[in-house]
Amino acid sequence: MCGRYVVTNPVSKTKKIVKSAIKVDDIENYNAHPYQNLPVIKKYSNGNTLENLKWGIVPSWSKNKDFKPLINARLETINEKVSFKKLIKISRCVVLADGFYEWKREEKIKTPYYFLRKDKKSIYFAGIYEKNEFCLITEQASENVNQIHYRQPVILNEKDINRYLNIELEGSSFLKACKKPDLEFYQISKDVNRPTNNSISLIQKI
Repeated sequence: MCGRYVVTNPVSKTKKIVKSAIKVDDIENYNAHPYQNLPVIKKYSNGNTLENLKWGIVPSWSKNKDFKPLINARLETINEKVSFKKLIKISRCVVLADGFYEWKREEKIKTPYYFLRKDKKSIYFAGIYEKNEFCLITEQASENVNQIHYRQPVILNEKDINRYLNIELEGSSFLKACKKPDLEFYQISKDVNRPTNNSISLIQKI
């Protein structure tokens, strides 16, 4: 799964990708977490836009006011789940990030690690959205990431963003087939465990 990530200067980093940014600022968020409003790329008939959506989908069919928002959707079953099968067809988005966090479990100890692209380029998570909410799509971890966690977010290369947002293409098949970027990771401080902590020190190697 993916439950935390880093996003900095989203407006500056997407100038060549989007036509406009709607109420999005060049923030520095080193501990982006569920239920926050975070920048995503959406496609409209007149071009791509960058706008803020809330991380975590409460499906429109849910009548339970205590329904826990869905922050991840598994790529392997996304076409089967009632919460996601329509969204992957018509409501796709791309979530901008610098990197993301995962925790390695060893008995009762959880150790945090920071993941980023080996080439240090921006990360683009494949996502889906409903109204003003989004969730990330995850897949089985690569051999490298699997050393820390058995799942990882689906990451697009920049050249694949528009193809994924094109709803004429079958979304899940495209994500399974497209080439994913190589990642690297390193251990970081447990300060990241507290969502209210938000500074560049969170991604410093220890």
